[in-house]
Amino acid sequence: MSTRRKARKHALDVLYECDLRGLPLGATLPGRVADRVEAAQQPLNPYVAVLVAGVAEHQARIDELLTSYSVGWPLHRMPPVDRNLLRIGAYELLYVDDVPDEVVLSEAVDLARELSTDDSPDFVNGLLGRLRDLKPQLAP
Repeated sequence: MSTRRKARKHALDVLYECDLRGLPLGATLPGRVADRVEAAQQPLNPYVAVLVAGVAEHQARIDELLTSYSVGWPLHRMPPVDRNLLRIGAYELLYVDDVPDEVVLSEAVDLARELSTDDSPDFVNGLLGRLRDLKPQLAP
C-alpha cells in the first residue's frame, strides 16, 4: 500500500471516529498522534494531518457541495465511511494541487470498495466525478 493511500486510510479513520462520536472533525487526531508516540510506534504520515485539517477547515463548503450534488442522498443519510471518503476526495480535488484528479477518484473508490457497502464504489465515483467535472466552476 502506498504511503499516501495509508495516509488517506488513517485520515478516514480519524474523520470516521469524530463523525460517529459527534465531535468536530479532526478532534481525535492529537490523541492518535500521542498514542503512537507513547507506544513508540512510527509517527503518522504528515499527509494525514494535512487531510484531516483541510477537511475540517473546509467542511462547510465541502458538505455544501456534497449535499448539492448527491441526488437523493442527504449527507446525514450517507454511510459514515462514504461521507468521510467523499469529504477527503472533495478536499483533495478542490484544495490539493499536487494530486491528479484521477488519482483522487481512484483512491476514494478503492477505499470504498475495501471498507464500505457494495454500492459505495459507484456512488463515490459518481459524486466525486461530478465534482471533478465541475471543478473549474467550484474552485475556491
